Amino acid sequence: MPSIGIGEIVFVLAVLVLLFGAKRIPEIARGLGSGIRNFKGSIQAGRAGRRSDSEDVEDDDA
Repeated sequence: MPSIGIGEIVFVLAVLVLLFGAKRIPEIARGLGSGIRNFKGSIQAGRAGRRSDSEDVEDDDA
């Protein structure tokens, strides 16, 4: 799998600045970070819910 070099990163950043403008990029990054945080929180809540459900089943069997 090829690695991404500095040149490719600079190219992608330049395209982003051209498409969205320098003022919108921080807003987009904030929104993306917030979405990722919400997604991780949902995943963790789902895992915690699944654990408590399995513990309830074990308690009922006892």
